[in-house]
Amino acid sequence: MLINYSKILENAVNEIAKLPGIGRRTALRLALHLVNAETVEVETLAQALTELKSSLKVCKHCFAISDNDICEICANPKRNANVICVVQDIRDMIAIENTGQFTGVYHVLGGVISPVDGIGPSQLKLQELFHRIETNPVEEVILALPSTAEGDTTNFYIYKHCTGKIPKISLLARGVGVGEELEYINEVTLGRSIITRISFETQYENALR
Repeated sequence: MLINYSKILENAVNEIAKLPGIGRRTALRLALHLVNAETVEVETLAQALTELKSSLKVCKHCFAISDNDICEICANPKRNANVICVVQDIRDMIAIENTGQFTGVYHVLGGVISPVDGIGPSQLKLQELFHRIETNPVEEVILALPSTAEGDTTNFYIYKHCTGKIPKISLLARGVGVGEELEYINEVTLGRSIITRISFETQYENALR
């Protein structure tokens, strides 16, 4: 799709089309919507996007994105800091928060171990997780990683490093199917999976039988 009559419009379409899940036709529709929108709306959007890159921070405790050095969840005294839910990225954290069933805190790894993609333990926030466990009275670690080969590998890596150091290591219950991404699971199912979570050790031993 070449827009011969406006280089400005073409440039806008090219940039919008770089966003994931946006094709050029959708990008053109969005660009034309912005053309017809009120100037203040476009300026507000531009300011929000600028702040997204210039002002957004990473929480020093859990490594989730935050407005401040410490995110609201980690700073909330009503959250149980002794129960840590380990997630792949911020999308999974948001999905779990939306269930309203979890009152602990999080640890965002920033991915999962995937040798094929060149992602090893050193590329993730694993050492930071182990440091939290060693320096705080952690009662439970909930492994809420994807039900994929990479997610299982990361789960086992964490289990091997944490077993014997904390009282409980658990997994989401069977409501989460193999290969499913947490962000696409409905809130009721995900909420039940958190409440009825199971022991990682029990699951691991059953898998070996």
